[in-house]
Amino acid sequence: MKEICLNFNISWPSLDFMVDLTIPGQGVTAIFGPSGSGKTTLLRCISGLERVKNGHLSFNGEIWQNDKIYLPTHKRQLGYVFQEASLFSHLSVLNNLRYGQKRIDSSQRKVSLDHAIELLGISNLLDRNPSKLSGGERQRVAIARALATSPSLLLMDEPLASLDNKRKQEILPYLQKLHDELEIPIIYVGHSPEEISRLADHLVVMNSGKVEASGALNTMLNRLDINIGLGEERGVVLEGEIGEVDKQWNLARVDFSGGSLWTPNSKMAVGKKVRVRVLARDVSLAKVRPEQSSIQNQLLGQVNTIIDDERAGLALVSLSSGYSSIIARLTKRAINTLPINLGDKVWIQIKSVALIDG
Repeated sequence: MKEICLNFNISWPSLDFMVDLTIPGQGVTAIFGPSGSGKTTLLRCISGLERVKNGHLSFNGEIWQNDKIYLPTHKRQLGYVFQEASLFSHLSVLNNLRYGQKRIDSSQRKVSLDHAIELLGISNLLDRNPSKLSGGERQRVAIARALATSPSLLLMDEPLASLDNKRKQEILPYLQKLHDELEIPIIYVGHSPEEISRLADHLVVMNSGKVEASGALNTMLNRLDINIGLGEERGVVLEGEIGEVDKQWNLARVDFSGGSLWTPNSKMAVGKKVRVRVLARDVSLAKVRPEQSSIQNQLLGQVNTIIDDERAGLALVSLSSGYSSIIARLTKRAINTLPINLGDKVWIQIKSVALIDG
Protein backbone atom coordinates (compact mmCIF):
# COMPACT_ATOMS: atom_id res chain seq x y z
CA MET A 1 0.00 0.00 0.00
CA LYS A 2 1.38 3.40 -1.00
CA GLU A 3 1.40 5.74 1.97
CA ILE A 4 3.57 8.25 3.78
CA CYS A 5 3.69 7.81 7.56
CA LEU A 6 5.19 10.56 9.69
CA ASN A 7 5.48 11.47 13.33
CA PHE A 8 7.28 14.62 14.48
CA ASN A 9 7.32 16.45 17.80
CA ILE A 10 9.13 19.77 18.26
CA SER A 11 8.80 22.25 21.13
CA TRP A 12 9.71 25.85 20.44
CA PRO A 13 8.95 28.94 22.57
CA SER A 14 6.55 30.15 19.85
CA LEU A 15 5.04 26.82 18.76
CA ASP A 16 4.53 23.24 19.87
CA PHE A 17 4.71 21.22 16.66
CA MET A 18 3.16 17.76 17.04
CA VAL A 19 2.19 15.83 13.92
CA ASP A 20 1.22 12.16 13.74
CA LEU A 21 -0.13 11.58 10.25
CA THR A 22 -0.56 9.06 7.45
CA ILE A 23 -1.27 10.37 3.95
CA PRO A 24 -1.51 8.70 0.51
CA GLY A 25 1.76 7.94 -1.25
CA GLN A 26 0.21 8.97 -4.56
CA GLY A 27 -1.67 11.93 -6.02
CA VAL A 28 -1.56 15.43 -4.55
CA THR A 29 -1.87 16.02 -0.82
CA ALA A 30 -2.48 19.67 0.07
CA ILE A 31 -1.42 21.09 3.43
CA PHE A 32 -3.75 23.97 4.28
CA GLY A 33 -3.91 26.35 7.23
CA PRO A 34 -3.25 29.90 8.41
CA SER A 35 0.20 31.49 8.51
CA GLY A 36 2.26 30.09 11.36
CA SER A 37 0.31 26.82 11.54
CA GLY A 38 3.39 24.71 10.78
CA LYS A 39 2.91 23.90 7.09
CA THR A 40 6.46 24.77 6.00
CA THR A 41 7.90 23.13 9.11
CA LEU A 42 6.19 19.90 8.09
CA LEU A 43 7.83 20.02 4.64
CA ARG A 44 11.23 20.75 6.20
CA CYS A 45 10.83 17.72 8.47
CA ILE A 46 9.90 15.50 5.53
CA SER A 47 12.83 16.76 3.47
CA GLY A 48 15.33 16.39 6.32
CA LEU A 49 16.13 20.11 6.37
CA GLU A 50 14.69 20.18 9.91
CA ARG A 51 16.21 17.38 11.95
CA VAL A 52 13.81 16.13 14.60
CA LYS A 53 15.02 13.86 17.37
CA ASN A 54 12.93 10.71 17.77
CA GLY A 55 10.99 11.50 14.63
CA HIS A 56 9.64 8.83 12.29
CA LEU A 57 9.13 8.97 8.53
CA SER A 58 8.47 6.19 6.05
CA PHE A 59 7.76 6.69 2.35
CA ASN A 60 5.89 3.86 0.60
CA GLY A 61 7.49 1.33 2.92
CA GLU A 62 11.02 2.80 2.84
CA ILE A 63 12.27 4.16 6.17
CA TRP A 64 13.75 7.64 5.88
CA GLN A 65 13.91 8.27 9.61
CA ASN A 66 13.35 6.37 12.85
CA ASP A 67 15.24 5.85 16.11
CA LYS A 68 18.06 4.04 14.25
CA ILE A 69 18.02 5.50 10.71
CA TYR A 70 18.33 9.07 9.49
CA LEU A 71 18.72 9.72 5.78
CA PRO A 72 20.18 13.15 5.06
CA THR A 73 18.34 15.36 2.58
CA HIS A 74 20.54 14.47 -0.40
CA LYS A 75 19.77 10.76 0.08
CA ARG A 76 16.00 11.23 0.15
CA GLN A 77 14.58 10.84 -3.35
CA LEU A 78 12.69 14.10 -3.39
CA GLY A 79 12.44 17.40 -5.21
CA TYR A 80 11.69 20.66 -3.40
CA VAL A 81 10.09 23.75 -4.95
CA PHE A 82 10.23 26.84 -2.74
CA GLN A 83 8.16 30.04 -2.78
CA GLU A 84 10.99 31.75 -4.65
CA ALA A 85 12.45 30.09 -7.73
CA SER A 86 16.10 30.38 -6.51
CA LEU A 87 17.60 29.73 -9.93
CA PHE A 88 21.32 30.11 -10.55
CA SER A 89 21.66 33.56 -12.09
CA HIS A 90 24.97 32.75 -13.80
CA LEU A 91 23.47 29.79 -15.70
CA SER A 92 21.02 29.70 -18.59
CA VAL A 93 17.65 28.02 -18.13
CA LEU A 94 18.92 24.88 -19.85
CA ASN A 95 22.02 24.72 -17.64
CA ASN A 96 19.87 25.23 -14.54
CA LEU A 97 17.90 22.16 -15.63
CA ARG A 98 21.05 20.19 -16.36
CA TYR A 99 22.37 21.05 -12.90
CA GLY A 100 19.28 19.44 -11.39
CA GLN A 101 19.62 16.40 -13.63
CA LYS A 102 23.23 15.83 -12.52
CA ARG A 103 21.98 14.98 -9.02
CA ILE A 104 20.66 11.64 -10.20
CA ASP A 105 22.49 8.75 -11.87
CA SER A 106 21.38 8.17 -15.47
CA SER A 107 20.24 4.62 -14.60
CA GLN A 108 17.75 6.01 -12.02
CA ARG A 109 16.22 8.77 -14.13
CA LYS A 110 12.44 8.45 -14.37
CA VAL A 111 11.69 11.86 -15.86
CA SER A 112 13.69 12.89 -18.92
CA LEU A 113 14.82 16.47 -19.37
CA ASP A 114 12.75 16.71 -22.54
CA HIS A 115 9.65 15.49 -20.69
CA ALA A 116 10.13 18.05 -17.91
CA ILE A 117 10.58 20.81 -20.48
CA GLU A 118 7.44 19.74 -22.35
CA LEU A 119 5.31 19.42 -19.19
CA LEU A 120 6.16 22.96 -18.07
CA GLY A 121 6.07 24.50 -21.55
CA ILE A 122 9.51 26.12 -21.35
CA SER A 123 11.16 25.00 -24.60
CA ASN A 124 11.26 28.63 -25.79
CA LEU A 125 13.09 29.75 -22.63
CA LEU A 126 16.11 27.42 -22.64
CA ASP A 127 18.68 29.94 -23.87
CA ARG A 128 17.55 32.75 -21.59
CA ASN A 129 19.13 33.99 -18.40
CA PRO A 130 16.85 33.77 -15.31
CA SER A 131 16.99 37.56 -14.94
CA LYS A 132 15.14 37.85 -18.27
CA LEU A 133 12.20 35.70 -17.14
CA SER A 134 8.89 36.73 -15.60
CA GLY A 135 7.99 35.46 -12.14
CA GLY A 136 5.75 32.77 -13.58
CA GLU A 137 8.41 31.65 -16.05
CA ARG A 138 11.03 31.42 -13.30
CA GLN A 139 8.75 29.27 -11.19
CA ARG A 140 7.99 26.95 -14.11
CA VAL A 141 11.74 26.51 -14.64
CA ALA A 142 12.20 25.82 -10.91
CA ILE A 143 9.52 23.09 -11.05
CA ALA A 144 11.11 21.58 -14.19
CA ARG A 145 14.50 21.58 -12.43
CA ALA A 146 12.99 19.71 -9.48
CA LEU A 147 11.44 17.16 -11.88
CA ALA A 148 14.80 16.74 -13.63
CA THR A 149 16.10 15.07 -10.47
CA SER A 150 13.53 12.28 -11.06
CA PRO A 151 12.16 12.52 -7.50
CA SER A 152 10.05 9.83 -5.90
CA LEU A 153 8.30 12.63 -3.97
CA LEU A 154 7.82 16.29 -4.90
CA LEU A 155 7.45 18.92 -2.16
CA MET A 156 5.98 22.29 -3.14
CA ASP A 157 5.94 25.12 -0.60
CA GLU A 158 3.44 27.76 -1.78
CA PRO A 159 5.01 27.91 -5.27
CA LEU A 160 2.53 30.57 -6.44
CA ALA A 161 2.66 32.81 -3.35
CA SER A 162 4.98 35.39 -4.92
CA LEU A 163 2.95 35.68 -8.14
CA ASP A 164 0.11 38.05 -8.97
CA ASN A 165 -3.25 36.60 -9.96
CA LYS A 166 -2.56 36.78 -13.70
CA ARG A 167 0.68 34.80 -13.33
CA LYS A 168 -1.03 32.29 -11.05
CA GLN A 169 -3.70 31.63 -13.69
CA GLU A 170 -0.92 31.07 -16.25
CA ILE A 171 0.92 28.49 -14.16
CA LEU A 172 -2.02 26.56 -12.63
CA PRO A 173 -2.68 24.59 -15.86
CA TYR A 174 0.93 23.38 -15.79
CA LEU A 175 0.53 22.20 -12.20
CA GLN A 176 -2.61 20.37 -13.27
CA LYS A 177 -0.58 18.62 -15.99
CA LEU A 178 1.83 17.35 -13.32
CA HIS A 179 -1.14 15.97 -11.41
CA ASP A 180 -2.68 14.34 -14.50
CA GLU A 181 0.41 13.00 -16.28
CA LEU A 182 2.97 12.05 -13.62
CA GLU A 183 2.83 9.29 -11.04
CA ILE A 184 5.03 11.27 -8.65
CA PRO A 185 3.22 12.00 -5.37
CA ILE A 186 3.14 15.70 -4.48
CA ILE A 187 2.81 17.36 -1.08
CA TYR A 188 1.59 20.87 -1.80
CA VAL A 189 1.52 23.66 0.78
CA GLY A 190 -0.94 26.37 -0.22
CA HIS A 191 -3.18 29.05 1.23
CA SER A 192 -5.41 29.63 -1.80
CA PRO A 193 -8.73 27.72 -1.82
CA GLU A 194 -8.72 27.86 -5.63
CA GLU A 195 -5.32 26.16 -5.85
CA ILE A 196 -6.34 23.47 -3.38
CA SER A 197 -9.66 22.85 -5.16
CA ARG A 198 -8.03 22.50 -8.56
CA LEU A 199 -5.03 20.39 -7.62
CA ALA A 200 -5.56 18.33 -4.46
CA ASP A 201 -6.81 14.77 -4.01
CA HIS A 202 -6.23 14.72 -0.26
CA LEU A 203 -6.42 17.60 2.23
CA VAL A 204 -4.65 18.09 5.56
CA VAL A 205 -5.81 21.03 7.69
CA MET A 206 -3.25 22.38 10.18
CA ASN A 207 -3.53 24.92 12.96
CA SER A 208 -1.06 25.92 15.71
CA GLY A 209 1.38 23.16 14.82
CA LYS A 210 -1.17 20.36 14.88
CA VAL A 211 -3.30 18.48 12.36
CA GLU A 212 -6.97 19.32 12.85
CA ALA A 213 -8.29 16.96 10.19
CA SER A 214 -7.15 14.91 7.21
CA GLY A 215 -8.99 13.11 4.43
CA ALA A 216 -10.02 12.98 0.79
CA LEU A 217 -10.58 16.47 -0.63
CA ASN A 218 -14.31 16.14 -1.29
CA THR A 219 -14.94 14.54 2.09
CA MET A 220 -13.09 17.35 3.86
CA LEU A 221 -14.81 20.16 1.97
CA ASN A 222 -18.21 18.65 2.71
CA ARG A 223 -17.61 18.43 6.45
CA LEU A 224 -19.38 21.13 8.44
CA ASP A 225 -18.10 19.90 11.83
CA ILE A 226 -14.62 21.38 11.30
CA ASN A 227 -13.54 24.93 10.57
CA ILE A 228 -11.32 24.56 7.53
CA GLY A 229 -10.72 28.30 7.44
CA LEU A 230 -12.19 28.98 4.00
CA GLY A 231 -14.50 31.80 5.10
CA GLU A 232 -16.19 33.35 2.06
CA GLU A 233 -14.51 30.70 -0.10
CA ARG A 234 -16.41 27.85 1.55
CA GLY A 235 -17.77 25.43 -1.03
CA VAL A 236 -17.43 22.00 -2.62
CA VAL A 237 -15.71 20.46 -5.61
CA LEU A 238 -17.72 18.30 -8.01
CA GLU A 239 -15.94 15.91 -10.36
CA GLY A 240 -17.51 15.16 -13.71
CA GLU A 241 -16.99 15.34 -17.45
CA ILE A 242 -18.05 17.57 -20.31
CA GLY A 243 -21.30 16.14 -21.71
CA GLU A 244 -22.19 18.87 -24.20
CA VAL A 245 -20.76 22.08 -25.63
CA ASP A 246 -23.03 24.97 -26.65
CA LYS A 247 -20.84 27.19 -28.81
CA GLN A 248 -23.65 29.64 -29.54
CA TRP A 249 -23.83 30.71 -25.88
CA ASN A 250 -20.23 29.80 -24.96
CA LEU A 251 -21.33 27.19 -22.44
CA ALA A 252 -20.31 23.66 -21.50
CA ARG A 253 -22.46 21.14 -19.63
CA VAL A 254 -20.71 19.25 -16.86
CA ASP A 255 -22.31 15.91 -16.00
CA PHE A 256 -21.74 14.51 -12.50
CA SER A 257 -23.40 11.99 -10.19
CA GLY A 258 -26.03 14.48 -9.00
CA GLY A 259 -27.08 15.75 -12.41
CA SER A 260 -25.55 18.38 -14.69
CA LEU A 261 -24.44 22.01 -14.51
CA TRP A 262 -23.76 24.60 -17.19
CA THR A 263 -20.53 26.55 -16.97
CA PRO A 264 -19.32 29.39 -19.23
CA ASN A 265 -16.57 27.71 -21.22
CA SER A 266 -17.04 26.25 -24.69
CA LYS A 267 -13.37 25.46 -25.39
CA MET A 268 -13.31 22.08 -23.64
CA ALA A 269 -13.87 18.85 -25.52
CA VAL A 270 -16.81 16.55 -24.86
CA GLY A 271 -15.68 13.72 -22.57
CA LYS A 272 -12.99 15.77 -20.83
CA LYS A 273 -12.74 15.10 -17.08
CA VAL A 274 -13.13 18.30 -15.09
CA ARG A 275 -13.62 19.63 -11.60
CA VAL A 276 -16.22 22.25 -10.81
CA ARG A 277 -16.01 24.37 -7.68
CA VAL A 278 -19.35 25.55 -6.31
CA LEU A 279 -19.17 28.23 -3.62
CA ALA A 280 -21.74 28.14 -0.82
CA ARG A 281 -22.50 31.84 -1.28
CA ASP A 282 -23.66 31.17 -4.86
CA VAL A 283 -26.24 28.52 -3.95
CA SER A 284 -29.89 29.30 -3.21
CA LEU A 285 -32.74 26.97 -2.26
CA ALA A 286 -36.44 26.75 -3.12
CA LYS A 287 -39.23 24.50 -1.81
CA VAL A 288 -40.87 24.25 -5.27
CA ARG A 289 -39.18 24.24 -8.67
CA PRO A 290 -38.65 27.87 -9.73
CA GLU A 291 -40.35 28.99 -12.94
CA GLN A 292 -38.85 31.57 -15.32
CA SER A 293 -35.69 31.96 -13.25
CA SER A 294 -32.45 33.46 -14.57
CA ILE A 295 -30.61 30.72 -12.68
CA GLN A 296 -30.33 27.90 -15.20
CA ASN A 297 -28.81 25.24 -12.95
CA GLN A 298 -31.50 23.58 -10.84
CA LEU A 299 -30.98 20.29 -9.02
CA LEU A 300 -33.33 18.31 -6.82
CA GLY A 301 -31.68 17.61 -3.47
CA GLN A 302 -32.21 16.80 0.18
CA VAL A 303 -31.27 18.74 3.33
CA ASN A 304 -28.87 16.76 5.51
CA THR A 305 -27.36 19.23 8.01
CA ILE A 306 -27.95 22.80 9.13
CA ILE A 307 -25.41 24.55 11.37
CA ASP A 308 -24.59 28.11 12.40
CA ASP A 309 -22.08 29.90 10.20
CA GLU A 310 -19.14 31.85 11.60
CA ARG A 311 -21.01 35.08 10.86
CA ALA A 312 -24.03 36.01 12.96
CA GLY A 313 -27.35 35.63 11.18
CA LEU A 314 -26.05 33.09 8.66
CA ALA A 315 -26.17 29.31 8.49
CA LEU A 316 -24.58 26.57 6.40
CA VAL A 317 -26.81 23.92 4.86
CA SER A 318 -25.36 20.61 3.66
CA LEU A 319 -27.35 18.98 0.84
CA SER A 320 -27.13 15.82 -1.20
CA SER A 321 -27.92 15.58 -4.88
CA GLY A 322 -27.50 12.02 -6.07
CA TYR A 323 -24.16 10.85 -4.66
CA SER A 324 -22.78 14.39 -4.55
CA SER A 325 -22.83 16.96 -1.76
CA ILE A 326 -23.40 20.71 -2.04
CA ILE A 327 -23.24 23.43 0.63
CA ALA A 328 -25.40 26.55 0.71
CA ARG A 329 -24.86 29.66 2.87
CA LEU A 330 -28.22 31.22 3.74
CA THR A 331 -29.57 33.74 6.22
CA LYS A 332 -31.27 32.18 9.24
CA ARG A 333 -34.29 34.31 8.40
CA ALA A 334 -34.60 32.65 4.97
CA ILE A 335 -34.32 29.18 6.53
CA ASN A 336 -37.06 30.03 9.02
CA THR A 337 -39.33 31.74 6.47
CA LEU A 338 -39.37 29.02 3.81
CA PRO A 339 -39.07 26.97 6.13
CA ILE A 340 -36.18 24.52 5.57
CA ASN A 341 -35.85 21.48 7.84
CA LEU A 342 -33.69 18.37 7.98
CA GLY A 343 -34.78 15.77 5.46
CA ASP A 344 -36.68 18.24 3.25
CA LYS A 345 -36.61 17.85 -0.53
CA VAL A 346 -35.56 21.18 -2.05
CA TRP A 347 -34.52 22.65 -5.37
CA ILE A 348 -30.86 23.70 -5.40
CA GLN A 349 -30.11 26.69 -7.63
CA ILE A 350 -26.53 27.43 -8.70
CA LYS A 351 -25.47 30.36 -10.84
CA SER A 352 -23.58 29.20 -13.92
CA VAL A 353 -21.22 32.19 -13.68
CA ALA A 354 -20.16 30.90 -10.25
CA LEU A 355 -18.80 27.64 -11.60
CA ILE A 356 -15.04 27.35 -11.80
CA ASP A 357 -13.47 24.79 -14.12
CA GLY A 358 -10.78 22.86 -12.29
